[in-house]
Amino acid sequence: MKIFKMCERGKLMKLLKGSEVSKDIKQGIRNRIKVLEDKGRQPHLGIIRVGSDPSDISYEKSILKNCSSLGIQTRVNELKSDIDTAGLIEEIRKFNEDRAISGILVFRPLPKHIDEERVRIAINPAKDVDCMHPLNLEKIFEGDSTGFAPCTPKAAMEILSYYGVDLAGKDVVVVNRTMVVGKPLSMMLLEKDATVTICHSRTKNLADITNRADIVITALGKAKFFDDSFFKPDSIVIDIGISLDSQGKLSGDVDMEKVEGRVKMLSPVPGGVGSVTTSILMKQVVDAWERI
Repeated sequence: MKIFKMCERGKLMKLLKGSEVSKDIKQGIRNRIKVLEDKGRQPHLGIIRVGSDPSDISYEKSILKNCSSLGIQTRVNELKSDIDTAGLIEEIRKFNEDRAISGILVFRPLPKHIDEERVRIAINPAKDVDCMHPLNLEKIFEGDSTGFAPCTPKAAMEILSYYGVDLAGKDVVVVNRTMVVGKPLSMMLLEKDATVTICHSRTKNLADITNRADIVITALGKAKFFDDSFFKPDSIVIDIGISLDSQGKLSGDVDMEKVEGRVKMLSPVPGGVGSVTTSILMKQVVDAWERI
């Protein structure tokens, strides 16, 4: 498998492919599940999906396929899009009290009429494998590893670790300020002794800031927004953003063709962080089952 790409400027850019990371994580999961099965136990993921959004269904199919290949049982609870907050919380309660369910995943974003704050606190923190409950988020900010991390930020960290990127003392810019990605990711980076700057879509002179960074992690959701003017030579870039470009093709925040020869490492889209995120979810389902 090619992990280096020769660009027109004659420099090699290393592609931080998620498939290699995911393969490594999944092998560890299989080994742990084998131990559980020998004890007559099997992890079980409960999925709650409100409505029939195509992106949710696509993600669900990917999760079900991965669970099946690893030996994780699944149960999908599809709810009508007009369900109210109380009705959704009742369905969560059923999974909370079901001793066979080790992890719960509620697809987000939820319909606008749903009170997401009430939903977040309704999930049993011990089964909250996608880090919705405030208690698990709080643990991240306190540097407590006993909780569950949001899967996407954790996937970005796993990629950096797998490819041997030392974060200690590095200047890292995170272009996202949400509680789903940017803020928890920044806390994880600080735990590794990185110096972190958080930016966002309204940051002034963004290119000036990213050009000073050793590592840039983008989750802006604007296709091919970042060209070579945003990065200093030999910087490392983790692209979390995903959207459609002007031609309707899946794209990351970074214009790969324009940054070739400028950056040293880049996680591609597709095939980067996204491919690791599902594996992190599977790992946390097993974590939850082992803690019961």
